[in-house]
Amino acid sequence: MSTHTPPAAPPLLDGIRVLDLTNVLAGPFAGYQLALHGADVLKVELPESGDLARQLGADRALSEDLLGASFLAQNAGKRSLTLNLKHESGRDVLLRAVREHDVLLENFRPGVMDRLGVGWEVLRRANPRLIYCAVSGFGQIGPLRARPAYDQIVQGLSGMMSVTGTAEVNPLRAGFPVADTLGGMAAAYAVAAALVRRERTGAGAFLDVSMLEAALTAMGWVTSNYLITGRPPRPMGNENFTAAPSGTFRTADGHLNIAANRQQQFATLCRLIGREDLLDDSRFAHPADRRAHRERLREEIEQALSSRTAKEWEEVLSDAGVPAARVLSVPEALGLEQLAARDFVRSLPFPGGRDRPLRVLGSPVHIDGEPATTAEPPPLLGEHTDQVLAELGYSPEEIDTFKKTGAV
Repeated sequence: MSTHTPPAAPPLLDGIRVLDLTNVLAGPFAGYQLALHGADVLKVELPESGDLARQLGADRALSEDLLGASFLAQNAGKRSLTLNLKHESGRDVLLRAVREHDVLLENFRPGVMDRLGVGWEVLRRANPRLIYCAVSGFGQIGPLRARPAYDQIVQGLSGMMSVTGTAEVNPLRAGFPVADTLGGMAAAYAVAAALVRRERTGAGAFLDVSMLEAALTAMGWVTSNYLITGRPPRPMGNENFTAAPSGTFRTADGHLNIAANRQQQFATLCRLIGREDLLDDSRFAHPADRRAHRERLREEIEQALSSRTAKEWEEVLSDAGVPAARVLSVPEALGLEQLAARDFVRSLPFPGGRDRPLRVLGSPVHIDGEPATTAEPPPLLGEHTDQVLAELGYSPEEIDTFKKTGAV
């Protein structure tokens, strides 16, 4: 019997070359997802300052060194080319690079690339197979197209904030940039889909990604219930409006999420907490009754849960088929054994040779049993400029001229 082990398959996007002209989060997040799946992502940045995210994050010293934590989180596996697109030679370099690349990502306001002279119509002539992905707050058309948009603006305008919090504490933004990351994930998905079509037809694509629409899409039942039934949603704190008991409950030492949405799960919950009498209570007999009396049901359940810790209840309930888990802090969540088993938090060399590891999140996707990842750290600003220009066919003398004239 042969013991030969077949060679590992290449990454899903092996051989795909991406120009990443994006800044801060939504666009860089999209580029990072592509890099995790093996794409060669070239980050095109402004000379001297680079991506604004290089100056953002909790560590001031890193930000002053243009290695802000916000940048480090979303740019591993990329190379950095500095390019001044307001300079004619800078635009010429971009056009030459476009001919050699499969994808271009940008998240400028609509119209900026056209004003620079390197919009979609120009770039598609240079490379008809190009997949051009524009990520913006509201999309390339419509009355809001030219407005500036950050995550919080989109959270508010999408209705997300109107259904977050409670009636007493509302509106409330999510505590993380959910609209940015949703927009970035939608962009990465669209690029992957466009690559499949191009493989079949040879046709490039112009992808117009709206963060506002990505946010509304992700709200799921909140939007569909209104569209289909006409019932506007309301903020319900940690409660799930579709079922009860389904929310966050106090235990002896902390909070526990329980989602006993099915009748059998509710029956099992009542048995395990020693309150089988709740099954015969007319207020809780039917799912609709439980929703109508959710606050009273919460009081009864929390009284029983007070006898044990959140971790103990998590194990007891989960083992019996009742969805339940503690409410953890971010450090606690990142320390879960589950994430360690899947190698989700990765350690990379720190850019610039600092004597410390750089810990970043990988991809939530495993391919053929292995995590999608990159071994390369985020780049220093312009770290690969000379290398990339040489790859594009420029001579050392031309590269030197670009630097002297401010094109790179």
